[in-house]
Parts: sequence; C-alpha cells; structure tokens
Amino acid sequence: MHDRNRATPEAARAPIQPLRHYWADERSRRRFVDDLFDRTAADYDAVERMLALGSGRWYRRQALQRAGLGPGMRVLDVATGTGLVAREALAVVGPGGSVLGLDPSAGMLSEARNLPMPLVRGLGEKLPCRDATFDFVSMGFALRHVADLDALFGEMRRVLKPGGTACVLEITRPRRAAAAGPLRVFMTRVVPAVATLAGRRDAAARLMRFYWDTIEACVPPEAVLGALERSGLRAARRAVVLGMFSEYVATKG
Repeated sequence: MHDRNRATPEAARAPIQPLRHYWADERSRRRFVDDLFDRTAADYDAVERMLALGSGRWYRRQALQRAGLGPGMRVLDVATGTGLVAREALAVVGPGGSVLGLDPSAGMLSEARNLPMPLVRGLGEKLPCRDATFDFVSMGFALRHVADLDALFGEMRRVLKPGGTACVLEITRPRRAAAAGPLRVFMTRVVPAVATLAGRRDAAARLMRFYWDTIEACVPPEAVLGALERSGLRAARRAVVLGMFSEYVATKG
C-alpha cells in the first residue's frame, strides 16, 4: 500500500495516490483520463442523474450560493465537463453575469456546447486566462483528475480578482467504514445495474469503478486545505454534506 508519509514532494502535490492498474506515469494518466471522458461524454449526464438520484442540480446550485456566488458575477468553471455546475452558475449569476467553461476533454465540451456560454479547452493547472479576471472560480467533482494541487490552486488564485472566491466541490470517502461500504456498493454495483436498463451499462461501469478508485486514493481533506493555503488563498474551509460531499471554499485577499 502506498505510504503517504513517505511521499515525494511531487507525489504530495498530486490529489490521488498512484493507480498503477490504470496508468504508469503522468503522460499515460492524462491520456487515460481524456479517453475515459471522451468515450463516456454522451452518457455522462444520465449516469450522473442515477448517481445523484436526481438531486444533482439542486445540490450544485445550493453549494454555489453557500460559497457566495451571486447575481452579476463573472465565473470560470474549471473542468466544466458537460456543464452541470456551469448550468447552475448561469442561473445564479443571471443576465448581468457570465460563465466561462473550461475542460480538457473535447467530448465533454461537445456535450456542453448548447449552453449559453463560451467554452475553452484547457487544463486547470495551466489556465489560458488573464490575471485577476473572475469574481468566482468553481470546480465540480474533478479535483481527483488533476495532476498537481498546488498548480491548480495557484492558477485559481491568479485569475481571481482581489476578494474573489474559489469553490471546489468533491466527493470524499466517508471516514466510517459503515458508510463507505454502502457507498462503494452503490457506485460500483447499483448504478451500473440501473444503467443497464437505460442501455448505458458500459459507460456507467467504467465511470463508477474509476470514480470509486480515485475517491479511495484521494488525499485527505486536510491535504486539500493545506494546498489551498499554500497557494495564497485565504480563509480556506471545508463544509461536509451527507458525510461525503466536500465543499472547499477560499478567497483571494
């Protein structure tokens, strides 16, 4: 088993422990992740609805508002995927605000193209945006798929205006085995089984198995908060909903 206490500085900046059965190095990791999301993009929203039991839209909007998103703000949604978080951000900021969606997957961006917002292909660790541009930067359930937490949060801080907010939503493995076990079964068995009825078994099985493996391998919340603080973002905090939904929020001074 990987020993976090013996992690190299480079490994300490990564959000997940090495997953050798998926990839061998950073290049193959990026290739695997891009291929996974490109191949499952058309089914992603349907699988997400099964996973969230239909509550995803409500939860995302509430989480953004809890973090301080309001009307008229200019938002960057990192790892926007099919636009699930961006859609709720658009509803909150209203006609006086704006949202820019960014994602490395061409397949995911293709699914988000009908949303009334510009889309850019790129990585969160290398944002193609000017300094001090946005009031709010969001990332929904994609923290586990980046290469370097320090680089990601440093870029978020760079593109935020003074006083701006970074909001990162993520699924965290419940601390209690009694809760973690049922969640694992639900994600890796129940969701794919239900997806079979909708003809999406393959996509659901691939996504849910990978999701659970990365949830288990992810660094603890304390490491995420530490990376936020190292980036220069202030007042980093974490709220927990239902014991597994982590809402990380920090501000640029």
